Parts: sequence; structure tokens; C-alpha cells
Amino acid sequence: MGVSMAPCAVVSNPARALVPGSWARRSKVMVKKALGRRPGNWPGAADSSGAALGPRHSYKGTSDRRAAYSANKANTGPPLAVPLRHSPVLLPPLTSLPPSLILLPLLLVQLWYWAQYFRPFTRRPIEAPGDEPGPDSEPISLILCAHNELDNLRELVPILLKQDYPAGFELVLINDRSHDETEFYAQQLAQYYPGRFRLVTVTHTPAGFSPKKYALTLGIKAARYERLLFTDADCRPVTYDWLRLMQRGFSQKNGADMVLGFSGYTEEPGLLNQLIRYETLLTAAQYLGLAWASRPYMGVGRNLAYTRRIFQATKGFASHIRRLSGDDDLLVQDAVALGARVAVVADPAAQTLSEPARTWAGWWRQKRRHLSAGSRYRAPDRFRLAIFMGSNVLFYLLTPAVLAVSLSSENIISLGVLWLARTLLLLLAYIPLARRLGQTLPAAALPFFDFLYLAFYCAWGLSLLVRRPLQWK
Repeated sequence: MGVSMAPCAVVSNPARALVPGSWARRSKVMVKKALGRRPGNWPGAADSSGAALGPRHSYKGTSDRRAAYSANKANTGPPLAVPLRHSPVLLPPLTSLPPSLILLPLLLVQLWYWAQYFRPFTRRPIEAPGDEPGPDSEPISLILCAHNELDNLRELVPILLKQDYPAGFELVLINDRSHDETEFYAQQLAQYYPGRFRLVTVTHTPAGFSPKKYALTLGIKAARYERLLFTDADCRPVTYDWLRLMQRGFSQKNGADMVLGFSGYTEEPGLLNQLIRYETLLTAAQYLGLAWASRPYMGVGRNLAYTRRIFQATKGFASHIRRLSGDDDLLVQDAVALGARVAVVADPAAQTLSEPARTWAGWWRQKRRHLSAGSRYRAPDRFRLAIFMGSNVLFYLLTPAVLAVSLSSENIISLGVLWLARTLLLLLAYIPLARRLGQTLPAAALPFFDFLYLAFYCAWGLSLLVRRPLQWK
């Protein structure tokens, strides 16, 4: 007894399986019409002897295809091989590809960031102090917050008061709960520079408020002018044109509301100093490059300027007054959310230099405080930063796993090519950027600094998940 393989038609007599007009035949026709296929044109059809038929197609256009169709219909022999219009493309199975190719998308992400953000900023022209893109006609208030910084103030204040700025400026010094002789020193300055120096004394901070943000708020209220320029007591402008060049940033972008500057660290011997300066360069590549591409997300309070109007529009530091960090980057976040126009002035003559941390523990605490504000960034900014930093971190983390999966020569060679490409990309990205910002780092050591910094970056992130800092002076 034979059984037809046709769906919906199981009969006891194979000779009647495909007899025209039979119930099985009618069932097959109805099913195939419902499926939009011709009878006999699907697997499982059987001939009168019970032999399975191959799939049938409607062949038109060539005689050999019609002959093949007629032979299959007559069932006089085995199905003929029908020539195809196109030769099939044979792809290698996925299992034959080197496992190291999983790193390729990560490398492409880093290449995209280099081409989209880092390289355009590196190639922007440098503005010399003698260039005159706009008149320096608006006065400006320099605001400096200090907590027990008498020694630094004695070096910094004379440099600030000697800035070359024709329109005039004032220096607002905020004495934030200092226990040294800062107030006495400030009173002497007020006598020597009447009208150009203003002292604001903070004796205590309200409970739960960020001390620095509270002190800056009082200083901004006491400032006389609309444009405000900020730095820290441990910073030094590299030239006497610093104020003039930073002020010109307000004339960019059809009248900018904020001006982002660059602040590096002084060069000293030792691995810690080199690693700190590399981290500063990498951070600058991100926030200056994205701001230059109209994607601003942060600034550094050591070299930052904005207008009183935008500070009032964001209600000052109200949205994050209880967070110890964020007087610079979270303010930029709030301002950009309100549509603030942001300009970039990072030329070597418009920079400041800061004293770096002297110990690993001090640097660890400083970076944890800085990174703690990242959770308050806008979602698009967090996404862009996560993609860039994540692609770098995963490139390192997945490399041992790729080697563990396969030690074949093909996998090792492709992995070496990818690592060589990433090293070249790293050098092409950061060497011109360091030259553009006037930074000096040993080129041969950049890959090592990159690995070490990303290891610290992961450790900082994990520590913030376990325990939040945070303490200002």
C-alpha cells in the first residue's frame, strides 16, 4: 500500500493520487491556489506510480527550459537538471571566519569618532593674539574662588591683573571659608587696585549645598559685568592675552553664550604626571571635538566663560546645587538644553595650566569627583560617550577571549593586523591633537598610556557604583 506525500491527500490507492477529478487531486489544486502556486510545483508531489516528483517551475524564454518542464511533466525519468539564470554565490561559513573579526566593528567606531570629531577640531586654524576678528569692546568680570589658597593667590593674582584687555575688567575674589591669611591679602589688593578688585567672603555653607557652587553663586551676584570668566586658584594663564582671546569667543556662533577653553597640567617627571596629561588630552579630544562639531556637553571650570543671562536662565546651579561636582559640566548641560550657543577657544595662547595631583591617591579622588557628574548628562551625550569609551574598553577586554577561542595562525595574523591598525589610529588621532593644543607627550608611550588610563577608567566606574564620594575642600 502506498501513501502519497501530498498534503491534505492521504489515500490508499497510489494510482488515484493524481487522477484528474479525484478528491485528492481537487484538494491539491485548492491548496495550491490558496498558496499561489501551480499544482505539482511543490515538494512532496507524487506520480502515478508513487514516485516523488521534484519541484516544478514555470520556465519560459528558452527551449531547454521548456524541454525540462515537459520531461518533468511526462514523468518519463528522473527530474532533469534545469540550468539557472545566475550562478549561486558561495559564502564561507561563519565558523570559518577568524574570531578576531569581532573586534573590527569596535575599530570602525573609533575610526568614525576620529574622522567625525577629532580630526576636524585638530585641523581648525590657530588664532594668533594679533589677529582681530572682532573688537574687544565689552568689559568682563574675572571670578576666582579660593579656599586656603594664599600661596597660589600670590602668584596668580598679579598675572590676572596684568592681562592685556583694552575694555577693562574686574577681578572678583571669593574667599570661601579660608583659615589662612587670604582675607588680609585681599584687603591689601582692594587698596592697591580700587575699582578693579572685589572681595566676596563666605563664612559658612548652608547644609546640603555644594560649597563651591554656593560660593560661585555669591561671586556671580557681586560681579559688575555681563560677561564672566572663571579659573581656579591653582591655575596660571600661559600668556597675558588669555583674557582677550577668551573674550573673543563671545563673538563666535552669532554671539555665543558660553566659551569653552582648554586647561592642561604642568609638565613634571614621572609616570603619574604623564598619565594625567594623557587623560587631559583624551578628555579634551572629546569635549572640545564634540563642541566644535556643535555637540557641546561639558567644559572645565579652570577655563570657562559664560554670560550672566545664561546663568540666570538656568537658575544657576539650582538643578544640581547639592552635588559636589558639576559647577562646569552640569551647567553646560543645563545651558545647552535651553539652546545656549557655545564657542570653543583652545589656542595655545588662550590656555591655562594647573598643578597636577602629586600622588596616585589624590588623582584617584579627583577623577572620581569629576566622573560622578556624568550620570546627570543628557541621554544623547551619555550615549555618544558610552559608545566611544565602550568601544575602546571592549577592544582590550575581548582580545584575550579572542585568543582563547582560537590560536590558529589565521586568527593571530588578523588580530595582529587589527591591533596594528588601532595603534596607528591612536597615533594619528592624538599626536596632531597634542601638537594643536601645545602638549608634549612621548609618542611611543601613547599606547601604554591608553591601556593604563582605560584600566583606571573602569576602576573609577566600578567604585562609583559601589560607593559615591565625594568631598570638596
